[in-house]
Amino acid sequence: MTHPFLDLAPLTAARFAAIERRVAALLATGQDVVIMQGEALLPLEGCIRGGARPGSTALNIVTGPYGQTFGNWLRDCGAEVVDLAVPFHSAVTAGQVERALSEHPEIDFVSLVHAEAATGNTNPVAEIGEVVRAHGALFMVDAVASVGAEPLLVDAWGVDLCVIGAQKAMGGPAGVSAVSVSPRAWERMAANPQAPRQSYLSLLDWKARWIDGGRRALPHAPAQLEMLALDACLERIETDGLDTVMARHASAAAAARAGATALGGGLEPYVLDAADAAPVATTLRTPVGVDAAELVADALAADPSLPLIAGGGALSKEMIRVNHYGVDATRDAVLSSLAALGAALARAGRDTDVAAARDAVAETWPSS
Repeated sequence: MTHPFLDLAPLTAARFAAIERRVAALLATGQDVVIMQGEALLPLEGCIRGGARPGSTALNIVTGPYGQTFGNWLRDCGAEVVDLAVPFHSAVTAGQVERALSEHPEIDFVSLVHAEAATGNTNPVAEIGEVVRAHGALFMVDAVASVGAEPLLVDAWGVDLCVIGAQKAMGGPAGVSAVSVSPRAWERMAANPQAPRQSYLSLLDWKARWIDGGRRALPHAPAQLEMLALDACLERIETDGLDTVMARHASAAAAARAGATALGGGLEPYVLDAADAAPVATTLRTPVGVDAAELVADALAADPSLPLIAGGGALSKEMIRVNHYGVDATRDAVLSSLAALGAALARAGRDTDVAAARDAVAETWPSS
């Protein structure tokens, strides 16, 4: 018996290359795009290990847990690392980056997360890219959470390495990712004797065996189901229109923030300034004495499908995330999440106003 998910015709090199072109269009780039066969940590680590080495100095901008991970990788590569850390409830500014570069003129690599879904903030990549470009450093951006949810203009913003994943705003699978690579980045990796080669982490292998070969023969068997799913979610974005998809995420974020504020019960936006809040997730600080993980568990007991999660690590006791990305970038998902949190807070002895939250969402995001 045939099965639609199992008995598939082989994915051709031509189809693979066509999906790469779709990704390049989404990123507004003429750079090479490599689709890597794994979750986005694969190209992120590959970019850092290809671009950093002993003798190099990296500015690692830390606005959440992924920035901390990048710093660990950079140090493991032997690079000197200058950490520019800002409170997780805010965003970094171009002025802060410019001062760090001025104080450390030897910096030749800059790593930044565009949107930190884990903490709910987003960073001004366009302005930071201008500063980094003027300094002459290589610029790597983790856009896994931001792609599809907010503007991302790789070439216009001077991004040399831009990594994306499909599992958040794109509404696709987690098992495939992509990276755009500028000519400067290729040169940097080729000149780095420590850059991964003959390795699953190696971008240089993809260049030598795939791009330089005219994209006629794939280096290894592709992750076929994930590639087809990636193609499907790219097609859906193209059909809906990227501007429409981004507007939907922005509306979800504004409605979640307004609704949570109106709900009361001691919940407060974790990201202090709405301008710094990411469109993919709204993070909320729980009131003193209310454990975030316990509150989320209670809220999910009636409906485990709600896009609610407690913060990770040390934030698990004080932060809640409303993940309104992809298929959950809807009014219903926001309303249902706030109603569940309101009920859980009420059971914890807190006064909440679910009707006020509902009205705030309706006012912020009117139904069509």
